[in-house]
Amino acid sequence: MTTATSPAGAAAALLKPATMAQALQRAMRDAMAEDPTVHVLGEDVGTLGGVFRVTDGLAKEFGEDRCTDTPLAEAGILGTAVGMAMYGLRPVVEMQFDAFAYPAFEQLISHVSRMRNRTRGALPLPITVRVPYGGGIGGVEHHSDSSEAYYMATPGLHVVAPATVEDAYGLLRAAIASDDPVVFLEPKRLYWSKAAWSPEAPAAVEPIGRAVVRRSGRSATLITYGPSVPVCLEAAEAAVAEGWDLEVVDLRSLVPFDDATVCDSVRRTGRAVVVHESTGFGGPGGEIAARVTERCFHHLEAPVLRVAGFDIPYPPPMLERHHLPGVDRVLDAVARLQWEAES
Repeated sequence: MTTATSPAGAAAALLKPATMAQALQRAMRDAMAEDPTVHVLGEDVGTLGGVFRVTDGLAKEFGEDRCTDTPLAEAGILGTAVGMAMYGLRPVVEMQFDAFAYPAFEQLISHVSRMRNRTRGALPLPITVRVPYGGGIGGVEHHSDSSEAYYMATPGLHVVAPATVEDAYGLLRAAIASDDPVVFLEPKRLYWSKAAWSPEAPAAVEPIGRAVVRRSGRSATLITYGPSVPVCLEAAEAAVAEGWDLEVVDLRSLVPFDDATVCDSVRRTGRAVVVHESTGFGGPGGEIAARVTERCFHHLEAPVLRVAGFDIPYPPPMLERHHLPGVDRVLDAVARLQWEAES
């Protein structure tokens, strides 16, 4: 059997360059085609196809009743989704930009996260809240926040952040199918990242709640997610010149958190750095470092360090390159991992 006619060869022939935005659009399109209860709503998601064109074509294919433009009123959008979910629909909400979601926090915290518990399991709310988040695109205020800590601290929500084209499709399909509300964080600067991918036969990915090792290594573990994953992979390649063999763990899911994969890695390497764009004080890295320390204390050769956005409101575009964790800051942290203890 030749490669061209083998199952593996046939699958490879279907692969074409695709962006994360295209994979997300396909995920919603496939979910809407398979399940008539799936509805998309948000500002400009219909006629325009979304400011990032992630919902492009959905209104034309499924009609404005299932891909609906809404007023500029985030609390109203999410409140509407609560009512839709209570009556058996699966709404997929787009918040357009991360900080635009703040007016909807009351709905999210008071109702979306609590309804299953409030009704003792009788009334789940299968709502997916898509939040384009993070910096790196030169956005002005309220367009580049990393608000994951707020969502992580709210019991009742799942919090997911893909970093690859494959995960963008697979995790969004899983989020829409989930009976629990999911805050789906889409890294804006990765919308146009490309990978060989087949929309007709998308590869299966690990489910929500599982982390994956993107790069194996023995010297230290970089724990990261979303837009910081490519940064950490680049840092790991650059670290080879310094004699460090870094492992990169992509969390993919912040809630539920995959302690097993993270701790297995840290116990093997003995050192860890958490990398994310959100602020350091009160940010996700504090929780992750605490969990790693509690579970891996006797395996650690050095304190768990954090590389994060600075503890300031997101800066103007011309300064964001200094604010965002880059390769140099990651390598500086790795250099502070008490390597002298081995000499």
